[in-house]
Amino acid sequence: MRKFSLLSVAFLLAAAVGAFSQDIRYNFDKDADFAKFKTYKWVLIKDAKPVDDITDKQIKAAVEAQLSQKGLTKVDSDDANLYVGYQASVGSEQQLTSYSSGWGYGGGWYGSGWYGPTGATTTTQTNTIYTGQLALDMYDAAHHDLIWRGVVSKSINPNAKPEKRQKNLDKALAKLFKKYPPPPPGK
Repeated sequence: MRKFSLLSVAFLLAAAVGAFSQDIRYNFDKDADFAKFKTYKWVLIKDAKPVDDITDKQIKAAVEAQLSQKGLTKVDSDDANLYVGYQASVGSEQQLTSYSSGWGYGGGWYGSGWYGPTGATTTTQTNTIYTGQLALDMYDAAHHDLIWRGVVSKSINPNAKPEKRQKNLDKALAKLFKKYPPPPPGK
């Protein structure tokens, strides 16, 4: 029985960690030659909901740091190899946490007294959890084709302190850019 209890606790802890961790997803054009891309330019994605100027600067700084580590150079001219754009969304979810005391004053076997869970007290708390998702797109500038897309969730929290926001972005993008560039075709 004790072994079952320990396994249950371990499973719940693993589920809780998974619920709060950042989700990283990506996809790429398997025919694209990523070795030829050396420069990039920022572009706006049509119909993307804009973020505030400070968040825009934070996102771009975090992405630029990662692209620089990958050997890419930012240019402002139209002769860039890659066009890079992003979309960010910030939403919220309601989390309900309920617990029951399990015991309370109730009818019981004899009609009155402290005899079981019939009058149990249940308490529910509501918490707002902010979820931020960032989608980063890279386009082949020569052909205007999407060649790489990465999405990180739980990376932008509007209620976090500025240092924490930047730390979350840096951490999420470092995880995401472990997948860039993808392996060359045939490997």
